[in-house]
Amino acid sequence: MKIVRVSRECERAGVYYVRMATMMRKHQIPLDAEVDSHDGVNCHYILALDDIYPVATCRWFEVGDAAEGVAEIGRVVVLPEYRGQHLGRSVVAEAEKWMREAGFKKVEISSRVNVADFYEKMGYRFNESGKAHHDTFECVYMEKVL
Repeated sequence: MKIVRVSRECERAGVYYVRMATMMRKHQIPLDAEVDSHDGVNCHYILALDDIYPVATCRWFEVGDAAEGVAEIGRVVVLPEYRGQHLGRSVVAEAEKWMREAGFKKVEISSRVNVADFYEKMGYRFNESGKAHHDTFECVYMEKVL
């Protein structure tokens, strides 16, 4: 497995492939909901490749005032046939490393309730904002000091 920081358009296509193949098909999420206003020039992507095949991804972007040093991770997705191989952990860890290198001090995530323990094992803690209700999933807000 190779974990890459996306810098080429073909890699970005791999990111979207993983997201579409997983989230849209399994959860019937419409295209305009899966690709949102955070996707774009100020969004950074991590992609896991099995040889040349894209199999896992996540994204991150700055939130709030730049002086606060806060980023958000989202769209952590692993193709179903690749789950259980710690690829979610690998792409999140690479995103955290990239954020630290860029000077960020804290990372936030809106986690689906049923996978919050995944993030707890990676050092994330529930924050005071509590639960969030998104269109598709019930989520909780979590954060981690980098």
